[in-house]
Amino acid sequence: MYKDLSILCVEDESGVRKRIVNTLIYYFKEVYEASDGKEGLNSYYEKQPDIILCDIQMPIMNGIEMIKKVREDNILIPIILLTAHNNEEYLMELINLHVQHFILKPINAQNLEEALFNALKGKYRGVVKITNDVFLDIDSLVLQFKEQSISLSSREVKFLTLISNKTVVFYNKIEEELWEGKNMSAGALKSFIRDLRKKLPYELIENIAQVGYKLI
Repeated sequence: MYKDLSILCVEDESGVRKRIVNTLIYYFKEVYEASDGKEGLNSYYEKQPDIILCDIQMPIMNGIEMIKKVREDNILIPIILLTAHNNEEYLMELINLHVQHFILKPINAQNLEEALFNALKGKYRGVVKITNDVFLDIDSLVLQFKEQSISLSSREVKFLTLISNKTVVFYNKIEEELWEGKNMSAGALKSFIRDLRKKLPYELIENIAQVGYKLI
């Protein structure tokens, strides 16, 4: 189903992890595994998976701590957390970390498949803070600035989400995410950026010559 994607499974109970991994290999191109949050974070940096499936309660570094580190690097990657308890404190933290997908243990094939589908059916979801006074509502394709609502295209929303963590987004990444398998010409990209800038309340996009774009 997701044969062009990779997934990282982080679970400290070896028996549980083995069962999950044995299921995931039927869905994904690559399945990486780790036994605690620290190992999982290292695997994330090294492997750069497309999605993370992670337990919350683990030794050395728990799932919440790990995901906080991941979110510092990547606001977009879909994350599914496993938890043994329907704990409201945890659930609030998941929302704050843009994690809207979790599975209550014991995990089975049905709830795993449902969580994967929900996590991947809309890669870009939620509300993203662009600046202190500019917020991007991904679901409604609207940029909120003070009392002003600015309608955007889905491509414009994807681009602003990509640059929202203030790191440089390279041209090849923009082509991959926004043009989705089609060739992106330099002219098409320049035209896209020009039209988007006209919609923004003030200058938010910085071009890094020969490299890509970033949030100012």
